[in-house]
Amino acid sequence: HDLSDDSDYAFQLSSSVDSGEMSGFVVYSKDNVAIHPTQMATERISGRLRLVKQGSLVFLTWIPYKGRSSNPSTLAKDRNLYTIKDVPLSDIRSVRRHTPPFGWQYIIIVLSSGLAYPPLYFYNGGVREFLATLKQHVLIVRSADDANVFLVNNFQDPLQRSLSYLDLPGALGIANGASQNLTNSVSSLDSRRPDDTSYDEGSSSLDYTGRHKHRVHDPAHDISLQVLEKFSLLTRFARETTSQIFRESNGFNAYERKQKKDSVQMEIVSPNDTKATPEEKLENSDTLKSDELNLVWGKPRQRPLGVEEWEAFLDSEGRIVDSKALRKRIFYGGVEHGLRKEIWKFLLGYYAYDSTFAEREYLAAVKKLEYETIKSQWQNISEAQARRFTKFRERRGLIEKDVVRTDRSVSYFDGDDNPHVRRLHDILLTYSFYNFDLGYCQGMSDFLSPILFVMEDESESFWCFVALMERLGPNFNRDQNGMHSQLFALSKLVELLDQPLHNYLRQKDCLNYFFCFRWILIQFKREFEYEKIMHLWEVLWTYYLSEHFHLYMCVAILKKYRQRIVGEQMDFDTLLKFINELSGHINLDDIIRDAEALCNCAGEQGAACIPPGTPPSMPLEDYSQ
Repeated sequence: HDLSDDSDYAFQLSSSVDSGEMSGFVVYSKDNVAIHPTQMATERISGRLRLVKQGSLVFLTWIPYKGRSSNPSTLAKDRNLYTIKDVPLSDIRSVRRHTPPFGWQYIIIVLSSGLAYPPLYFYNGGVREFLATLKQHVLIVRSADDANVFLVNNFQDPLQRSLSYLDLPGALGIANGASQNLTNSVSSLDSRRPDDTSYDEGSSSLDYTGRHKHRVHDPAHDISLQVLEKFSLLTRFARETTSQIFRESNGFNAYERKQKKDSVQMEIVSPNDTKATPEEKLENSDTLKSDELNLVWGKPRQRPLGVEEWEAFLDSEGRIVDSKALRKRIFYGGVEHGLRKEIWKFLLGYYAYDSTFAEREYLAAVKKLEYETIKSQWQNISEAQARRFTKFRERRGLIEKDVVRTDRSVSYFDGDDNPHVRRLHDILLTYSFYNFDLGYCQGMSDFLSPILFVMEDESESFWCFVALMERLGPNFNRDQNGMHSQLFALSKLVELLDQPLHNYLRQKDCLNYFFCFRWILIQFKREFEYEKIMHLWEVLWTYYLSEHFHLYMCVAILKKYRQRIVGEQMDFDTLLKFINELSGHINLDDIIRDAEALCNCAGEQGAACIPPGTPPSMPLEDYSQ
């Protein structure tokens, strides 16, 4: 929901809001401040936040542009229910702010009674201006236990007053003499840390200037922590709300962060603990231990797309009704193996999404004849010709060497004189005649193997491989421009999404990212089991979030193991060895979710990091034509 898309926004902005607000001198006004009554993104209610001065008093108001309901009979009820109207600043006792690094700022206001309003999200920024305006009209004191909590109107003993309003047992008896812990007034709001980082629960050992404070045991400290627990209930709701908004929108740049005491870098963390998978237990038991904190904002993985659900995407003539919805569904769940033979042809561009059953049947017949024609070109080369055809002999020899060592651990290609290995050979040699400029390069057999395993048909496997090479062919160019552009894009994404790791790699002269070369060249083929790589590829082929989603996966893996990389001061050789040893020890579902989070958080900035034309790019024309 974007306010600019609201059809009656302009009218409401000019009339509806003003009609509900008190008269007086407006000292602060901010549009597009929203609440979320539930954790659903569609439940966002935007409005205008104002501070209005009337005589010697200042009042806070927040009035929505419109309620949740589009029904006029219930709209007024919604507006009254979710309106904050004429609240004197003297009734406010605490304000908590939170500023995620890429997301929306929000504040929580607690009244003298101990009640609190829902979190107010500042979608256009403005929290600092709001607090600065408050400072001009009331006394504000920053809490020593949480630099994001500001205590309001504590003229005598800030801690004692704050505790008494929250009805905490024993507060009054302990609070006396503890007020020295609540120094640092809001007059120092402008003295922010140079890096402009926000403060949250993990930063309690620092004061707001970033200096470490000497902490002594104080019985009032335990009680003051209970104050923060009051805020944590609302903060947890706000975090979960932001998480749900993020998951439903799949495009907002919002995520939470938490700082570890002994680390200065940012981590994106889960509000809930997760159970370790067997793969994670393996990592924790050896040298492949990953960072303790993981990204969690990606949607949970779903079950694979099944036959019944797949048929619902087709009309009576076989056309796919909603290709974007289909790609989204596959992105989050993959495809049952029995359906891959049909669905992969759409994902790879061999079939057009709007083609009918009859058109696809005709295409298959035509393409089969065309394949046999191309194949016959090299089959009819005599030995005398071959002796005079150096390029043919070189490519044939390289293919023969590669196919006999491609996925031989998979039963489909196992054993001597395996006919499927012969098919691999024939398809690759035929492709070298179809695309004579590119020919054959080591690594192409890795792409063809799963395709042949799924299609079980030589002609269909060939044309699906051709379609894939239309996107990934630049990976194998002799000048390696395709690979260099992807490695360059990866370096820029790491700089954007993990500055500490980027700085470390720059210090170690590793910004060429050649240690990720294998990941990108063959799309993680050697990093996962055979079934998992088929699942990963169909996720990548959807191009649902980005055609360069594989680069965000690289960032996610590096981020996951950043603590070990930096902690052990790995140089290029050590890092390359470490990356190669990760093969078989990476949790695919977790990395896809982490990459989704990074992709959404990077947004347009991430897309701008990737030079135009960087592989894999969509084919310039519909290949099926």
